[in-house]
Amino acid sequence: MHFLDQAKIYLKSGAGGPGAVSFRREKYIEYGGPDGGNGGRGGDIILEAVPGLNTLIDFRYKQHFKAPRGQGGQGKQRTGAGADDLVIPVPVGTQVLSEDKETVLADLTEVGQQVKMLTGGEGGRGNLSYKSSTNRAPRQHQPGEAGQELWVWLRLKLLADVGLLGMPNAGKSTFINQITNAKAKVGHYAFTTLRPQLGVVSHKHREFVLADIPGLIAGAADGAGIGDRFLGHIERCRVLIHLIDGDGDDPVKAYNIVQEELQEYGYGLAEKPQLVVLNKADAIDEELSDYLSGLLEDSGAQRVSVISAMSGRDMDKLLDRVIDYLPKSTMLETPNTTDDGSNDEDGGAAPWSPV
Repeated sequence: MHFLDQAKIYLKSGAGGPGAVSFRREKYIEYGGPDGGNGGRGGDIILEAVPGLNTLIDFRYKQHFKAPRGQGGQGKQRTGAGADDLVIPVPVGTQVLSEDKETVLADLTEVGQQVKMLTGGEGGRGNLSYKSSTNRAPRQHQPGEAGQELWVWLRLKLLADVGLLGMPNAGKSTFINQITNAKAKVGHYAFTTLRPQLGVVSHKHREFVLADIPGLIAGAADGAGIGDRFLGHIERCRVLIHLIDGDGDDPVKAYNIVQEELQEYGYGLAEKPQLVVLNKADAIDEELSDYLSGLLEDSGAQRVSVISAMSGRDMDKLLDRVIDYLPKSTMLETPNTTDDGSNDEDGGAAPWSPV
């Protein structure tokens, strides 16, 4: 399935049904009088956050959504049936923006959350409602009220507990593949990741969602590389893992570039808790890794972890730090056990394992 995180759609609620013009005509009733009923109400437009969706790709093939109109009134004082509401399913984490993308109209962050975007038109009055002491046989009626219409933008911000960011070739795809079942593309060239990846991590009876986004380069806020558009997917994360290539030309410069892009992007992203991680420890010696860690800490990073995503070295220690930022709701109901029934924390299995 292709990933799409922005879509423009047209919404129109249903019009109300017209009122009826009718007169009662029955045998032995000389003066029947008006009996035209009112029209039915048009359908509303409702957006609902549903589980199981993580892309807006469906809105690439259908952009227009119109709710049904109410039925017209009928004789014998019968009111027209109201139309059903049109409920549009969207992924959890979807924001609804105005056509100019300046105003957030709704933010659906919970499964089952519904937002009424447009209200259906009221049904028109039938001629029975116009009857009075001075107007005994009215022929007036109202057409149904027109439905509302609106162009909106849908913008998806994935809901993840932990966000993974860094420059291209920092080893983010290898990292997420090592601890989840994401199967991200890995290659010896920049920008192997072209869209956000989600993976579920299980560690010491805790389970959380990890989001990997395409790499950032200098000038991403101005559109360089893939740009900073995908940073929106880690805005809701509780903690960020900033991965740095320990075998790169200048790890400190790489760290500062990403920090500058976070500041330029805004939305409080630079103030989020960050775990700075020096990756590819298997490609450098211990003395150099200690030296680079010191330089990073001098430049503003706090407690730099040194790991190897390729071999899995010290990944468990890093995940220990990650779960300190997560709520107790991420605790699994049934603890993982080893083959002999012992608990992972008792030293049986590895403290982290792919899902």
